[in-house]
Amino acid sequence: MATQMGGNSDRGEIFELLSNHRRRYAIHYCKREGEPVTLGDLAEHVAAWELDKEVEEITSAERKRVYTSLQQTHLPTLERADMIEFDDRTIELTDEASELDVYLDVVPSDSIPWGLYYLGLTALGTVVMAGLWLEVVPTEAVPELGWATLVFALFAVSAVVHVVQSQRMRLGEMERPP
Repeated sequence: MATQMGGNSDRGEIFELLSNHRRRYAIHYCKREGEPVTLGDLAEHVAAWELDKEVEEITSAERKRVYTSLQQTHLPTLERADMIEFDDRTIELTDEASELDVYLDVVPSDSIPWGLYYLGLTALGTVVMAGLWLEVVPTEAVPELGWATLVFALFAVSAVVHVVQSQRMRLGEMERPP
């Protein structure tokens, strides 16, 4: 998880706050809505995300469990950290939290982290370039400039895909929280 912060927040404090999924979901929902939200609406959405259900499918018991947890624990914690203003029924992000830009590097189980991907791509590029220098890579079908262009194109396409995915994985940017 990476954060870009303004204001006086300590990076460790932000990581600690967002390490809990309910607090992260609360910030995500408030950022997505862009205006003050009610505790009831927040609890419904957090419960739906936790249980991987639609809001309409949440039972009153499921909603109440999340509502109580948010009201007694998570929202007061966010308020003490000056991330929200909470008046028992309404939650509003502070200016500092609104400006907080949080990117979560969520790696699906069938995927590899981007850092490891780029390391592999660099290894492949190194092998190709070393092969060209040592004249063991065939240059009859594909000339040296073609091989170099291919390696560059792989990095360029990868970077574009990474940037697009990173934009989608920011808190408040998509329907469901990362």
